[in-house]
Amino acid sequence: MSFTQPGPSVPLSLGNVEAAAWRRSAQLLRQTGDLDGADAAQQSALRASTSDPVLVGAAIALRDGRLAEAERVLRARLKAIPTDVAAIRMLAEVAAQLGRYDDSVLLLERVLELSPGFEAARYHYALVLQRLNRSSAALAEIELLLRNSPQDPRYRLLKASVLVRLGEYVPAIVLYEALLVDQPAFALGWMSLGHVLKTVGRASDCITAYRRAVSIAPQLGEAWWSLANLKTFRFSDDDIALMRREIVREELREDDRLHLNFALGKALEDAGGADELAFEHYSRGAAIRSTQLAYDPEHTTRSCERAKALFSGTFLDERKGRGCRAVDPIFIVGLPRAGSTLVEQILASHPLVEGTMELPDIMAMAHRLEGMNRSAAYPEVLAGLDEDGLRALGEEYLARTRVQRKSCKPLFIDKMPNNWLHIGLIHLILPNAKIIDVRRHPMACCFANFKQHFARGQAFSYSLDHLGRYYRDYAALMAHFDRVLPDLVHRIGYEELITDTEPQVRKLLTYCGLPFDPACLNFHRTNRAVRTASAEQVRQPIYRSSLDQWRRFERWLGPLADALHDPTLVSRSSDATFS
Repeated sequence: MSFTQPGPSVPLSLGNVEAAAWRRSAQLLRQTGDLDGADAAQQSALRASTSDPVLVGAAIALRDGRLAEAERVLRARLKAIPTDVAAIRMLAEVAAQLGRYDDSVLLLERVLELSPGFEAARYHYALVLQRLNRSSAALAEIELLLRNSPQDPRYRLLKASVLVRLGEYVPAIVLYEALLVDQPAFALGWMSLGHVLKTVGRASDCITAYRRAVSIAPQLGEAWWSLANLKTFRFSDDDIALMRREIVREELREDDRLHLNFALGKALEDAGGADELAFEHYSRGAAIRSTQLAYDPEHTTRSCERAKALFSGTFLDERKGRGCRAVDPIFIVGLPRAGSTLVEQILASHPLVEGTMELPDIMAMAHRLEGMNRSAAYPEVLAGLDEDGLRALGEEYLARTRVQRKSCKPLFIDKMPNNWLHIGLIHLILPNAKIIDVRRHPMACCFANFKQHFARGQAFSYSLDHLGRYYRDYAALMAHFDRVLPDLVHRIGYEELITDTEPQVRKLLTYCGLPFDPACLNFHRTNRAVRTASAEQVRQPIYRSSLDQWRRFERWLGPLADALHDPTLVSRSSDATFS
């Protein structure tokens, strides 16, 4: 590896001259095999870089969100000094903020190759691995950090978060509780603990944790929304007054304001008598979130049209019998808030079925396939895969999801609702997998999404118009697969499941090839982790009170009704169904 002296594009300063000297020392030590000495020299170069005017300027641009400017400066620096680990690390942060996580990983791996002791870079590396759903790899990096700094709250907090992602809830709770003994005024820690307690069904302890968070930081909107998101929780008049006081504070952060709006909407809806004000708060929260997310409804429509064009009956017949023959996965798809958690809980109550969570793996694999071949995008790239390629993808999915399987049960559930967009991929790589489409009245389903704030994703849900169009695209694509593969998908209506439970459950189990088991009717007694907004609801017997709840707000849902029945959309999706 050659060493380049700072060129004309690198302003001379005591900081960069000293840093250059340390980098040269690191290079020489590495060449002699003294890796510890090389790492120590790189750490000295990093300390010297803090006064480097080029890096200081890039850091300010990064802090202020001027990502293009920061990227330009950092790339110029690395062209002159390829081993500047501070610049590489900052460029990785730019890539992460731009959503280029694979690039960020590669840059951070280069940083850690040059400077294994660069803890800030390793911490960032673990964060990005977690963002890419490579949780086991992220955990390994965190363990390295904790070896040197076992009490560092950032590392302990990240480890707990990764354990939750891996489904290791009990050790995560232990870690959160130990952290909060050391830092009892850590509001975000109490809120994170509340999230895990909710997942494992400890409702009372969960409420206590959330209450502790808002008592420490009453402006913490996410903690208020977390209470509202329990669905079965009811706010007191004092709670509502306190939220109203906090939401009008001028200095309130945007994220806190949007969470408080959703929480107040739920509080006022539950209290009754203030539906217009409740809807106004939902709308304000949705408007804030909509500006944070770039959702293009036309992109979803185009994706659906391309899928329908590719996955013709002929195309699928030609590939029949390919892929991985495993029968393990049961996919539950549809829109969020359609009743999929209830269906999951019913199936997971069967002794042969394990419930996991909303697994991101199919979407991650589709994203990778998108960039795999420059001559063909996804899903068209699937046409070029032979039998071995399709089987390898199916086996990869099983390998990726194995970490989420905590029992020896032969079948497991993947409840990622957005997988409806990838029905074709799922069938090609796992032809024996079961696919269940949970359908709910479109107005009820879409309004339930509109008033739901999602931690991430679901960008379509913050506009009534976008929701209507999204539902139409979903219904049209599912109708296409009903035509080309009539027996592939089992559809279950939420309303029918609520009003005619046992016959619907029996049909569901028959489709999955499972014998009837009474435990599936007593699903609310099943003790398992549930990580969705309906976690507390599915721990109760069947109830019907939510079926027509949307009608209280019907007078304000005109844009949704118009989008669902827009004749310009009918021309493109004439096979869509609306009930």
